[in-house]
Amino acid sequence: MAISFELNAEPRSDTGKGASRRLRRAGKVPAIMYGGGKDPESLTLSHNEVLRNLEHEAFYSHILTIKVGGSDTPVILRDMQRHPSKPVVMHMDLQRISAREKLKTNVPLHFIGEDAAPGVKAGGLVSHELTEVAVECLPKDLPEFIEVDISGLDIGDSIHLSAVTVPDGVTLTELARGDGHDLSVVSIHVRRAVEEEEPTEAPAAEGEAAEGEAEGGESGEES
Repeated sequence: MAISFELNAEPRSDTGKGASRRLRRAGKVPAIMYGGGKDPESLTLSHNEVLRNLEHEAFYSHILTIKVGGSDTPVILRDMQRHPSKPVVMHMDLQRISAREKLKTNVPLHFIGEDAAPGVKAGGLVSHELTEVAVECLPKDLPEFIEVDISGLDIGDSIHLSAVTVPDGVTLTELARGDGHDLSVVSIHVRRAVEEEEPTEAPAAEGEAAEGEAEGGESGEES
């Protein structure tokens, strides 16, 4: 069953840093909803409701429904500010979308087949150069994530954007920029062995340190 996200919102007229602080103390998240050929709207959201939805990875790349004033507005999460040290959402930017207009957003990558990859079985290390990709598509075609199968990779192999399979109607915007933008997505390389240093001089150094401490103690007593 498809996941859907709905957020109840209230319009707000009091703006500014002081007003935002008061909203946060009251358990609200200040937000702005813009785009779609309409004027921006200042909103407040329930902080607890936002946190519950943020537990789902799909929330970040899914079409969200903002319910305010008896109307439903489809949006995507364009930006979000968090407190640097507390689990608090400071502000959210929401962009209105149209079913007839293509949108640009980021979609997470899900890597599968790691256990079966020959390079992993041979002791190689998987390196994820990208964890999400920018896409362009109509809202109806927006995927929650894009899978990247690495089960066939050996040590020294990699997968680039051009080899990533995307759903119909979806374009990888980086590739659309032309030559030089076929970025590496994931690779498997040899693990670097950590060479242990031989403690050949350690006993002597410890003995010298002990002697130094003894000498220091004796000179302290003399003074």
